[in-house]
Amino acid sequence: MVNRVTATPDTLTLIKKLEGIHGPLLFHQSGGCCDGSAPMCYPRAEFKVGAQDVYMGEIGGQPFYMGRSQFEYWQHTQLLIDVVPGRGSGFSVESPEGVRFLTRSRVYSDAENDELDALGPPPTGVEHPPL
Repeated sequence: MVNRVTATPDTLTLIKKLEGIHGPLLFHQSGGCCDGSAPMCYPRAEFKVGAQDVYMGEIGGQPFYMGRSQFEYWQHTQLLIDVVPGRGSGFSVESPEGVRFLTRSRVYSDAENDELDALGPPPTGVEHPPL
């Protein structure tokens, strides 16, 4: 099965640490200005997803959503969420750790694209709300 989103081992380690501090988390990549095109991490109860948010899957047991307009650009690539030194958004919970999340990607193979096409479009935040 093709995953639309994956994470590096360093990212998974950081997610576990952040979950211990903040409880259940949620990732969202909006495509807005400034840091909006970077993956943001929020306490799950503090971010509401909706019909314009596409459910991409989970990383480290935490749901990952992407704004529909961003998804249109990224839909032919598998996202790899990495963590790098530096300052990200003040709203994303990793910011005090002196690191930020970063999206890397690779283009799907023809076979992977065929598999994703057979599955149909991914659900929205309305169809697949975070638990």
